[in-house]
Amino acid sequence: MSKGRFGEYGGQYAAETLMFALTELENAYREAQADPTFDLEFKTLLREYAGRPSLLYRAERMSADLGTQVFLKREDLNHTGAHKINNVLGQVLLARRMGKKRVIAETGAGQHGVATATAAALFGLSCDVFMGEEDTRRQALNVYRMELLGAKVHPVTTGTATLKDATSEALREWSRRVSDTYYVVGSVVGPHPYPEIVRDFQRVIGDEIRAEMLDKYNRLPTALFACVGGGSNAIGTFYPFIEDASVRMIGAEAGGEGVETGRHAASLTGGTIGVFHGMKSIFLQDDEGQIAPVYSISAGLDYPGIGPEHAHLHKTGRGEYYAVTDEEAIDAFEYLSRMEGIIPAIESAHAVALLRKMHAEFKPEDMVVVTLSGRGDKDVEAIGRYRGQIV
Repeated sequence: MSKGRFGEYGGQYAAETLMFALTELENAYREAQADPTFDLEFKTLLREYAGRPSLLYRAERMSADLGTQVFLKREDLNHTGAHKINNVLGQVLLARRMGKKRVIAETGAGQHGVATATAAALFGLSCDVFMGEEDTRRQALNVYRMELLGAKVHPVTTGTATLKDATSEALREWSRRVSDTYYVVGSVVGPHPYPEIVRDFQRVIGDEIRAEMLDKYNRLPTALFACVGGGSNAIGTFYPFIEDASVRMIGAEAGGEGVETGRHAASLTGGTIGVFHGMKSIFLQDDEGQIAPVYSISAGLDYPGIGPEHAHLHKTGRGEYYAVTDEEAIDAFEYLSRMEGIIPAIESAHAVALLRKMHAEFKPEDMVVVTLSGRGDKDVEAIGRYRGQIV
């Protein structure tokens, strides 16, 4: 990787007002990487505050039903209920190291916003979270959680009023107050060095999967499944296995109402190369390069692009990416709830759905890991309304 490039993707496409802040961030991150005390504090927080390592659970009933050995990486058991806390603790530690007094974040499903508000409360920092107005309605519980933790939530009304627009507003806010503000990016997107920083803080997911598989079974998994919006839980799962050609890495994109309808957020399935939010990657856009409206029942996956490292893995064929529709994800949401007594985030349900679609490709002796990126209590009301069970 050269200056934030993953093959042809990545880079640093930012306004002049942000270039100093990005350079300051990269320098601070390199210093932190070389400082054993930073690594020790981060790992201590993961263990004693976030509750890591998260469990790798063998799903007996799913295994019997799908005809292969299924394991669930339980990121839903982390403090705050998702994988987001891993990255946020690392970045807020970095913010404190840089002397920043305020953190800001974008959020879609709200889990990144909750994690950022949590870490800000832990370290006594001011916190502002930008969230699309449409998402504040879909995820009202998480809005209240953020406010309860002391954060100010700013509904964004521009564009489609979802994650894309929240990210744009957060970038504008950062450019206005770079001196005292740290922007906690929630996924492996944005200008360099953010895709690298977020990946490095999330790789604990894959590192733990690797260690436990080798310790308990003396082998690596046959395949890894994870949902992909911007792609942080997926790259955290995949990254430690990239050099292991025997391990398939399979991402589930948000197919919405079906790719053929245009009402989806499956960037790698239906997108083209472009530049947006400071990076070169694959985006859903029109012929003139204007970012297209996207849709998914999942607020955490309805982003019109993909992290540049995922774009590179897709182009080289090392990663496999497939679209999963709303209906397939909701079926999987109900399936996992009834099969294993685990209610997953609707984002995670996309990965479960993809395994259900592909299970015939795996043999009984294969070992397949699905990363459950978060828990589903935030989604129960929305899914209940979709099914007509809640008015």
